[in-house]
Order: sequence, then structure tokens, then C-alpha cells
Amino acid sequence: MAISYKDEGDDDAVLSEINTTPLVDVMLVLLIIFLITIPVINTSVAVRLPRENNQLQQSQPETVVISVDARGGTYWFDARLTNAQSLQDKLRQVAMHSLKPEVHIRGDARADYEAVARVLYACQQAGITRIGFVTEPPPPQ
Repeated sequence: MAISYKDEGDDDAVLSEINTTPLVDVMLVLLIIFLITIPVINTSVAVRLPRENNQLQQSQPETVVISVDARGGTYWFDARLTNAQSLQDKLRQVAMHSLKPEVHIRGDARADYEAVARVLYACQQAGITRIGFVTEPPPPQ
């Protein structure tokens, strides 16, 4: 209740306090919504993915997404990597964890195979064995 009455003999005494329970409830619901939707929006590098039949697989929080754009640029999630050594360093750091992560490679269909092969080589050098390629399903016929 927003207003509660004291029963101390004074009938006109009103204690006006703000009830924050509804505010806290709304904030908790918004927090849960944001926590659910943020992992879905983790890739924003514009690449045109190859079209292949694939099996749907849910992305885990420990999944590393590496994107290769049409010009051969490499991205760690959304951050552009300047050289192959920085990619290898990041992969070695991730590979040191007790749970080996899975690497998802989002290669643009127009990219040279060499750029994607460099990512595969860096994963091999870091000791990561779980690698997947992200593709788009072909259009329905």
C-alpha cells in the first residue's frame, strides 16, 4: 500500500511512504529480458554467409565467434583484429580454460579461402579442436 495509517491514538496522523515494490518488480523483469536478449545480438559484422544445409545448433556462452569479411579481414566477435598474431594470442588465452570453447567461423561467401584457412590454422596452433562453420540455409524451392 502506498499509504499506511498509524494506530497510536492520533487518528489524523498519516504516514506517507512510497512503496517501491512495484518498481523493483518492473526493474527485475527488465533485467531478465536484457539478460536473455543480449547474447542473441552478439554478432554485427556484415558478412554474406554461404548457403548450405545444416543442423541447427544453439550457441553456448563459451562459444567464440570469428568472422571473416569479403576482403579477408578477421573479427573477434565484433572487434577487428589487425594481424594473425593477435588472433593466435586470443585463441591461446581462450584455450587455456578448463572447458575448451567451440569456435564458430562466419566466413563471407565472397572471401578467399586463404583468410578462412588462416583462422583454421590459428585454431590448430592454439589446440582448439571444436570448430564449426556458420552458414545460411538455402532458399526453399
